[in-house]
Amino acid sequence: MTLSFDPDRIPLPVGHFIGDRLVPAEGVIEMRRPSDGKAYAGCPVADESLVDRAVQTAKQALKVSNWGGVRPRERTVVLQRWADLIESEAETLAKLEALSSTRPVGHLVAGDIAVTAEQIRFFAEFADKETSDLVPTDDANLGMIMSEPYGVVGAITPWNFPVSMAGWKLGPALAAGSAVVLKPSEMTPFSAVYLAELAIRAGLPAGLINIVLGDGQVTGNAITGHPDIGKVSFTGSTLAGSAIMTNIARTGIKPMTLELGGKSPQVVFADADLDKAASAISQGILSNAGQACVAGSRLIVEESIAASLAEAIVARMKMVEATPTWDETAQYSPIISQRQLNRIHGIVESAVSSGDECLFGGGQMDAPGYFYQPTLIAVRDGSSPAITEEIFGPVLTLQTFSDEEEALALADHPTYGLAAGLFTRDLSRAIRVTRRLQAGTVWVNRYGRSRDHILPTGGYKQSGIGKDLGRDAYLANRKSKSVLISLEDLR
Repeated sequence: MTLSFDPDRIPLPVGHFIGDRLVPAEGVIEMRRPSDGKAYAGCPVADESLVDRAVQTAKQALKVSNWGGVRPRERTVVLQRWADLIESEAETLAKLEALSSTRPVGHLVAGDIAVTAEQIRFFAEFADKETSDLVPTDDANLGMIMSEPYGVVGAITPWNFPVSMAGWKLGPALAAGSAVVLKPSEMTPFSAVYLAELAIRAGLPAGLINIVLGDGQVTGNAITGHPDIGKVSFTGSTLAGSAIMTNIARTGIKPMTLELGGKSPQVVFADADLDKAASAISQGILSNAGQACVAGSRLIVEESIAASLAEAIVARMKMVEATPTWDETAQYSPIISQRQLNRIHGIVESAVSSGDECLFGGGQMDAPGYFYQPTLIAVRDGSSPAITEEIFGPVLTLQTFSDEEEALALADHPTYGLAAGLFTRDLSRAIRVTRRLQAGTVWVNRYGRSRDHILPTGGYKQSGIGKDLGRDAYLANRKSKSVLISLEDLR
């Protein structure tokens, strides 16, 4: 399979997907390719009336198909066929996504898309595996805890992993018996539209997936504030998550799952395998050029090994090359937009001007598009903007500690608690420190997710509410009902 392609020759599904078909719409938001900065398409914006049309389509589809009430195995079988189609259409999906996003086409086929298909199969199997509970009561009564789907779920996904994030939202909601109205990022909309087309081909009843394109202010607010949306699921920044909570509170009360920002520490003790740590830490900040909520952006290392570890990380940073995402040899990602690149550089400059030392990088790469140099900054203290701000770029900060208590104090960010990395060969320390790290996910002697889909993800503090992935994500798409039946009057 040859994955490299001409970015000017890719047909784009421009429009919303409602019911079982593409609804053509004129683009009003200019879209530029991150790899070369070229304007290539426009993203339409679904207004309140079009979002309502999508929601009503979803409600009607649930009624006609009885999706939440059919034999659960029927849902499983359809979703598994969808996963098969996603795998077989991986090349088309990868090209659509590589064109508009920061994801290299080779990484998409081998990683994002393959993993998304696995995750949908994973959630599909929950449909007929999860059960309700018969609970202990007195002999005169029968107590049960039943569960049922929410109905229509409103989902909003970010631009950094478009296919993966769509899978996170669609898989558990559909397996649980709900329909979904999903808004992908206005910067990376096309792969989500194609996913919906594949779902129809797989036999999913029309109207259970509806994709509405647009921005957060218009389309996002219309989704989160719609009275017939039963639950909201969002992945994105803490600022945007706060705005969603405000809009939900303003328009009505409904449950929500929010996976938000992070400023994740990677804590390295002197007894760690330094080569393994350097590799994992580098991957944790260079993957997708640091444009991930879980990016390991804060290196906290024991003083005696700080210089050696920094040298090993810089050596890996120097190997990075700027190659467009549509080249199958590409390994490193561009920044999503010129605006985001400027923001990253502004924070780096502010940190240096406040007294921090840039050990490597610190500027835009000499290449077309929006590529930023991998950057390592030794910071003076926790007040540095490189520490306080979620940079969302390939910028790693360096702090040192002399003992375990100091390491934990540095790791404890006042705002975020999404993920953390820990490197040590001492098992007792690994367990002890893991228990005290304020993070929803802790990786020990590695950094980053694996294909163990049973492990949920979600944060502490302002890094979110609820969980994606794992059994938790399926259960978060079911609402419980307590039932008590008096047996005395039954025949």
